[in-house]
Amino acid sequence: MATTTRRAHTDWSGGLLDGSGEVAFDSSGIGAQPVSWAARSEEPGGKTSPEELIAAAHSSCLSMSLSGALARAGTPPTSLNTRAEVDFTPGSGITAIRLFVRGDVPGVDAAGFAAAANTAKENCPVSQALKSVPIELTVE
Repeated sequence: MATTTRRAHTDWSGGLLDGSGEVAFDSSGIGAQPVSWAARSEEPGGKTSPEELIAAAHSSCLSMSLSGALARAGTPPTSLNTRAEVDFTPGSGITAIRLFVRGDVPGVDAAGFAAAANTAKENCPVSQALKSVPIELTVE
């Protein structure tokens, strides 16, 4: 497979605490979302944050990795639901990531699903990129 490059950019105005910006998804063209320090460190207020974007990337990457692994094993999932939580502490940075995955996978018992999910967590590209952050997985 060929290497793909995805692009996004952020336009920011003002200082860190009183400023705000907009992150645009250039590759997909799906639009832009407002971003601010307050959305990152307090309440979102209709704006996103780098941590929410990481959570979105991680949950979708784990779902794809797990779905592919299950299909290759001959047990494609009927459905997967993956949730990611990313903790941010001002002054410390991203301090933890928690992943929760639930699936309907005919022919796979709970232990087999947990093993496949853990392997997917270890090998999905976003997990690989975020190895410096403790990443936890909860299988439901």
